Amino acid sequence: MEKKRFGIIGCGHIGKRHAAVLDNDVNAELVAVCDVKKELAQAQQDLYGGLLVYDDYHQLLQEPLDVVSICTPHHLHKPMALDALQAGKHVIVEKPMTLSANDAREMSETAQQAGLKLYVVKQNRYNVPIRLADEAIKNNRLGKIYMVQCNVLWNRHQAYYNQSEWRGSKATERGALFTQASHFIDILVWWFGKITEAKTVLATQAHNIEIEDCGQSAVTFATGVVGSISWTTNVYNKNFEGSITIIGEYGTIKIGGGYLNKIEFWDVKSHPLPDNISFVDLPNNYGKYQGSSSNHHRVIEEVVKDLNGEKSNIVAGTEGALSIEAIETIYHGAYNQ
Repeated sequence: MEKKRFGIIGCGHIGKRHAAVLDNDVNAELVAVCDVKKELAQAQQDLYGGLLVYDDYHQLLQEPLDVVSICTPHHLHKPMALDALQAGKHVIVEKPMTLSANDAREMSETAQQAGLKLYVVKQNRYNVPIRLADEAIKNNRLGKIYMVQCNVLWNRHQAYYNQSEWRGSKATERGALFTQASHFIDILVWWFGKITEAKTVLATQAHNIEIEDCGQSAVTFATGVVGSISWTTNVYNKNFEGSITIIGEYGTIKIGGGYLNKIEFWDVKSHPLPDNISFVDLPNNYGKYQGSSSNHHRVIEEVVKDLNGEKSNIVAGTEGALSIEAIETIYHGAYNQ
């Protein structure tokens, strides 16, 4: 397999995770890193050595890279992705892909016109419980699916929003669904189709921010499945629950854990859980980086396979745009009431 050369734009929490994963992947080579706070990029050079360090991403894009990972605040994803594509680089964009469905489509169209690949990070799709539930759904083990319930009941103190000026801003973060719930929305749309209708209530109750910190939405999917989505950043002290519960004709499944990495309930007709299966998605510890969730290494593996012409399960930009469209529909359900 041909080794691919990577650059990273943005060396905050997620950028550090990408750097650690790339450092551990024998088929990838981390070549260059960039952050407007150059000391953050330099810290990655100190860890891994031999890296080109920049504080202007346009300079990074002049390097002979195959792929650029964009790990910056939400509002920067689109312009940086377009610049990278125009510079002839394949692109991986962290969640959320961008802040509007129109922008997401423009990004995908630009990649297609340039003959390049645009990928979106959806690492939770590789979690063991998600893969088990996906198999059950795709093989019709649940029969007709009636409804789904999704809860993202997390804690974010005011200090979290104060750490970065883009957080909590309508212009740069847009809403909590983009940050806290986008992976959950991706799974729902992947399984049940487009959200065709949403009735949504939003509130800001515990934080000094422009966006909501509480929301509930009753939704209908294109497949006829009805759903409810509840999200908040107001849980006392620490995250309480992140879950998806599916109610079907022949079974009920609840996936929970810290990051959709645990089966909390499984009762599916003639389809019990496999024996002696591990539901721990590893590694959470990527070499010199201790992460809070798993499977970013699977994302990089799938990108390299795809670029080498092998069969891959990576999420392309056209598919990643579907969750952005769904989030817009949910918010639209509140603004039109």
